[in-house]
Amino acid sequence: MLKFRVPHTLVLLYGMTVIAFALTWLLPAGSYSTEVNDAGREVVVPGTFQVIEDAPEVPVSSLVTVIPRALESAQSIIFFVLIIGGALGVLQSTGAVDAGLARLLRRFDARPGLLVGIGLLSFSLGSSSIGMGEEYIALGAVLAALCIALRMDAVTAAAILVIGNSIGYGAAVLNPFTVLIAQDIAELPPLSGSGYRIALFLPLLGLGFLHVWRYGRRVRRNAAASLVVDIPEAQVALAEEPPPLTGRMQAVLWSALILLGIVVWGIITRGWYLEELGATFFAMAIVAGLVAGQSVNTIAKEFSTGAAALAGTALMIGFARSIQVMLDDGQILHTIVHGLSEPLGALGSAGSAVGMFWLQCGINFAVPSGSGQAYVTMPLMAPIADVLALPRQVAVLAYQLGDGLTTMINPADPVLMGILGVCGVPYGRWLRFIWPLAAQVLLFGSAAMVLAVLIGYS
Repeated sequence: MLKFRVPHTLVLLYGMTVIAFALTWLLPAGSYSTEVNDAGREVVVPGTFQVIEDAPEVPVSSLVTVIPRALESAQSIIFFVLIIGGALGVLQSTGAVDAGLARLLRRFDARPGLLVGIGLLSFSLGSSSIGMGEEYIALGAVLAALCIALRMDAVTAAAILVIGNSIGYGAAVLNPFTVLIAQDIAELPPLSGSGYRIALFLPLLGLGFLHVWRYGRRVRRNAAASLVVDIPEAQVALAEEPPPLTGRMQAVLWSALILLGIVVWGIITRGWYLEELGATFFAMAIVAGLVAGQSVNTIAKEFSTGAAALAGTALMIGFARSIQVMLDDGQILHTIVHGLSEPLGALGSAGSAVGMFWLQCGINFAVPSGSGQAYVTMPLMAPIADVLALPRQVAVLAYQLGDGLTTMINPADPVLMGILGVCGVPYGRWLRFIWPLAAQVLLFGSAAMVLAVLIGYS
């Protein structure tokens, strides 16, 4: 019996580009009138859609030329992602991140409830701030061994990592791979609307903690209650001692935190964006490497390795941008906006916001890359928000919540599947554990969208 395999993300993205090309032949070209609002941002004017009768056809050759054109169009964010990858590569190579997290986790090894809470908070903050995610996979075995030693199980360990990552992305404040990209496409100031996202972060974290600790406490009381009690791969042996958190490693972590603080300061007070942020992360790579005692050659090598690790992400951004480029070539972007806005508009302001959120949830299963999904959907969602007379910040929130909260159940998400693989937890068993929480957070996301409309979130 043949088993269906989810295609590689680049295949999915290029397939969507081919579909976009087909749509340029099937849909009529059209456009809305635009105007510059009080904030100096160009927005579409509702009710002004018109079909363009004499639009030129998109040539077949664009199926191959669109990729280099899209890469050029997205070059600023692509190079920014590569610089971030290089900085994280140098920081990871110092061993300070692993040592710091290991010490943080082991400090609470005698208080399992506190371990769950601190773990969820730490990993969610890492995802919310600098977009950590893949880095958590390597910690799966250490955390699983620690949870088992505390009479919990590998599912508890996977939950701390996965749920922390999901909540961090869903209510991200600074994440350069999601919120900054989405706000850039929607032409919103960086970090705008962060107060409401912080307010959503806390109850989401509370829901996650209650779900994980309720399960972990049940397993502590009765080992047979574990969902993986019969899975040998999930019975992880106690890992070797982590590297000691030396004074030099602490200095590395403090230097990185100071530079992250400078990033936040620059965004809030100086309007920094990709060029300044990229420069700061590049400085972080140099400072972290030198403080750790690395040679300049080692820093360069680790920077290259870290950047190479995110080369796939950079390509996904370019391939995702190709969809927008193709739609722009055929002048059908506004046609699609017009078609989607009509059924959403029939739901009313709050209903249409919820509809945008659930649409993003569904798209995340096809495009699990957060940055890729931003480039696929935000060019559509931002003008749809204009047509529906909704703030564009609401469209960004729908994208963030839809992208982040579904990662805890999305089998196409590499971070989820990587963590489950390291912890030895089959996806079927994970689904039995996570679906009640997934239902809760998706309902919470719907309520958050309604509240955003009611308070005029902008």
